[in-house]
Amino acid sequence: MLRAAGVGIGDEVVVPAFGNVEVAEAVTLVGALPVFADIDPVTYCLDPYAVQAAVTARTAAVVVVHRFGRPADVRQLHALGQRHGLLVLEQAECEAPYDEVAQRRQRAAYLDGRLRGVRTPDGGDGHTYQQYVVRVPGNGRPDRDAFARAVRARGVDCRVPVKTPVHRLPEFRRYVSLPETERAADETLALPVDASLTKRDMQRIVAACNALGGLLQPAS
Repeated sequence: MLRAAGVGIGDEVVVPAFGNVEVAEAVTLVGALPVFADIDPVTYCLDPYAVQAAVTARTAAVVVVHRFGRPADVRQLHALGQRHGLLVLEQAECEAPYDEVAQRRQRAAYLDGRLRGVRTPDGGDGHTYQQYVVRVPGNGRPDRDAFARAVRARGVDCRVPVKTPVHRLPEFRRYVSLPETERAADETLALPVDASLTKRDMQRIVAACNALGGLLQPAS
């Protein structure tokens, strides 16, 4: 898509570093340079103001990635593209059937109302909860990882959504300041909200999280 749009050698393309190494790889495949911009800490998608700051005379395009089922601020990003004459491409997430999305939203609402001690996601407009991503407070990655181990030990599957931001990978190492990206990589944890989960499964998730001492309150 980038090559078809005329993006190539000497061009810069603004991309997120929070996950999706494939986006940066696609930029390099056409001979362009991926330029990493920071994310919005609520949506985990590109922050339009960070994109604005990353634009130079060589910038040809912006690749917007919708994250965890939460849409990016495409209105502002397309407006920015128009101001600077940039191509704005969106990487769409796989769409799930309406019934499945409705069930995920129902499970997300259940967790929103019962989890204690973690920061639950801001649903916002159009969130489909492809992943239910919480923030674990405390000392960043060590506390998040300890929390994940403890939750798994209680029989609840959970995963770290982004282990290493792309700008920290050896092949794309950039000495840029992306504080929200790095904070999100250190604090986030995805809990299950699959449509297949039963009420008992959901209760187990809440009990496992809320039973942890220290950062969290005891289960009610």
